[in-house]
Amino acid sequence: MTLHLGQHSSLPATPDEAVLDYVPNPRPGRDYLVRFVAPEFTSLCPVTGQPDFAHIVIDYVPGATIVESKSLKLFLGSFRNHAAFHEDCTVGIGVRLVAEMAPVWLRIGGYWYPRGGIPIDVFWQTGAAPVGVWVPDQGVPSYRGRG
Repeated sequence: MTLHLGQHSSLPATPDEAVLDYVPNPRPGRDYLVRFVAPEFTSLCPVTGQPDFAHIVIDYVPGATIVESKSLKLFLGSFRNHAAFHEDCTVGIGVRLVAEMAPVWLRIGGYWYPRGGIPIDVFWQTGAAPVGVWVPDQGVPSYRGRG
């Protein structure tokens, strides 16, 4: 059962208030990769309160469920007014998805735009990808005026 799909849903005020919906995996017993890309992710610097921007890429191999995309968009959008370091945002997103969805495998890349002249890229995954699953490069180049 989903709470968001087909319903009017407001942006949650915080990531903790966001509810992620999960639906049954339509291809149980078959390993395949799902990729979500959020090129306009925003959060706030916990020190200055200024906005931080990132290109987030989430890859996962589903277990019994898949995350419903509208609820994921609302969850990611809830970081807009959330103050946290890049590392906390990136890894926290992955940890929450793993804890609730229990995928076979998950990796997340947070490609953060520079502040103070230094871009920060954060990567986390649950372990080695399953054998036989095609895991393409995340496609985000090293920073050279990322756009």
